[in-house]
Amino acid sequence: MCRLFALTTGGPRVHTALWLLDTPSSLSEQSRRMPDGTGLGWFSLGDEPVRDRAPVAAYEDSDFVNEAQHVVSHTFVAHIRYATTGKLTVHNSHPFDIRDRLFAHNGVIRGLDIIESWLSPLDKVFVEGETDSELAFAWITAEIERLGDTTAGIISAVRRMGEELPIYAFNFVLAEPRRLWALRYPDTHPLWVLNPEVGGRAGSRQLAGDTEPGSMSIEAGSAAVPAYVIASERMDDDPDWRLLEPGELLVIDGLEATRLFPFEEPAHRLTRADLHPEEAASQVPAFSA
Repeated sequence: MCRLFALTTGGPRVHTALWLLDTPSSLSEQSRRMPDGTGLGWFSLGDEPVRDRAPVAAYEDSDFVNEAQHVVSHTFVAHIRYATTGKLTVHNSHPFDIRDRLFAHNGVIRGLDIIESWLSPLDKVFVEGETDSELAFAWITAEIERLGDTTAGIISAVRRMGEELPIYAFNFVLAEPRRLWALRYPDTHPLWVLNPEVGGRAGSRQLAGDTEPGSMSIEAGSAAVPAYVIASERMDDDPDWRLLEPGELLVIDGLEATRLFPFEEPAHRLTRADLHPEEAASQVPAFSA
């Protein structure tokens, strides 16, 4: 299965080489098993979303390494792809950016023609690729815009998907500046969170004259910045990684988190036996589940 990653400090701008490059199960290391695309998204100094995506493995992507070491932001979304739908192109690589939000997904959703029927011509303008992920994001965005609230829009969109679409797994992370939403739905694939109180952290911003690129802090001995970290598999041996519950929507605003359970089981739940061979091959569970 594709791998998801998201991090927010709630405010301080940091780099994220620690998790993308340096931990035992960094995203770069995981990409040796998920080679079909990589992407990193963040928010600029003006809080505008920025992305760099490529249809290559993260460990082979020099831009990914450079950005992990040098880009600073308060909120990041990253993804490594094992393709199920859509060609290996930049437009099918995550994260996606619609209406100033970043989004990345793993799993399998059927009924893309049904989702398309829910979208207005304006909603469809934002869809550049061919993936179930981007189409689902366009639908979630449409509901957010209709309801005027991100959490309410996510809940409304996912409820309808759960009622009407065949779903094998629909895990995602969605980001706005200093805010994250993470969904594990239903229980097919794992999604983990590390809280700032028990070990979630990020490397501090590098300034002129400080430590080498990739280091964790501005000066020797300084503390790393507290952060929420979301990941498809545990990225180090910290015992405090928590597995999200099936159907859990985790809402992180700043460094305040709320756990919501607004969803029923999918009405048309797919099993592994229902998947096409190429789909099944791409949905291998994370080793740390």
